Amino acid sequence: MKKGIHPKYYPNAKIICACGNQWETGSTQEVVKTEVCSKCHPFFTGQQSRLLDKEGQVDRFYRRLQARQEYEAKQETQFEDRALSELKLGKRVLDALKKADIETAGKAIAKLEEGDKALLDLDGFGQKSLIDLKKALKTAGYDLPAAE
Repeated sequence: MKKGIHPKYYPNAKIICACGNQWETGSTQEVVKTEVCSKCHPFFTGQQSRLLDKEGQVDRFYRRLQARQEYEAKQETQFEDRALSELKLGKRVLDALKKADIETAGKAIAKLEEGDKALLDLDGFGQKSLIDLKKALKTAGYDLPAAE
């Protein structure tokens, strides 16, 4: 080993935990202060439900998680309330759906869940209109109910 480049080694360095536990070990520092040791760590004490929260990190994580869940719920609601006129459907299809008071993607999907016949029974809504509607909804990213 080269001389003068290595730190001084203390074979009997004192380790002091915040809980008051002390022990000796080898270290390059004479005294080491730590916040958690095997006497107070939840894993070793069996109190795993207790969380060590330094500077509110756990609370901050839960706030972020809740904000993300609220954002996703809002996005999903907006996704369902999207107007059918945004889906580039033909005028005939839109007029037939408008007469039946179906103007959003959510209402169209709800009607599709009743079966294709429920939409085909609408005045002015035929097989081609049904195909166009399903294609537009799939293209927009909606999950359609299975055909009966």
